Amino acid sequence: MSEPVRIRTPRTIIRLLDIEEAELLQRYRVENREHLGPWEPLRTTSHYAIDGARQAVEASLEAARADRGYPFAVLTPDGGEMIGSLTFANVVRGVFQACHVGYGIAQRHQGKGLMFEALDSAVRYAFGPLDFHRIMANYMPRNERSGRLLERLGFEKEGYARRYLKIDGLWEDHVLTARIRSEG
Repeated sequence: MSEPVRIRTPRTIIRLLDIEEAELLQRYRVENREHLGPWEPLRTTSHYAIDGARQAVEASLEAARADRGYPFAVLTPDGGEMIGSLTFANVVRGVFQACHVGYGIAQRHQGKGLMFEALDSAVRYAFGPLDFHRIMANYMPRNERSGRLLERLGFEKEGYARRYLKIDGLWEDHVLTARIRSEG
């Protein structure tokens, strides 16, 4: 990526964090530890420490530089608070031109349509400048909100994977969905 990505929506800014902004990530992680825990892998205490946040930001910047992934922060318009995250991960180029998308939103911001707004813009960016053909998203069947969000965004169910990912210490089934770029 030559220029820093900055996607603006009516109520958010979506971009990579800078190293100096690691505190935003740490605060988001700490404040949403219980809220996000059931949907994420088990985390060590270092995940919630400032050094863990700094390492994550450094890894994010390197992943984007290497076109391996794009771990974006979803920020308030003034950039003062991280309200969510969305990551285009597992980037495969060549004949596949695909990635997975994962996302989360702060508990106090859920139910306001912010994740739909952010993902809608980010997916358009992924099909545009990032030149993906396919974006895959998987969710646990009990996460009905996520299923509805993906359906609203145009993701179609493609399958069901038993014991697919180890989430919160347990191997969880996942519904497999994807959205394919309409042109090209």
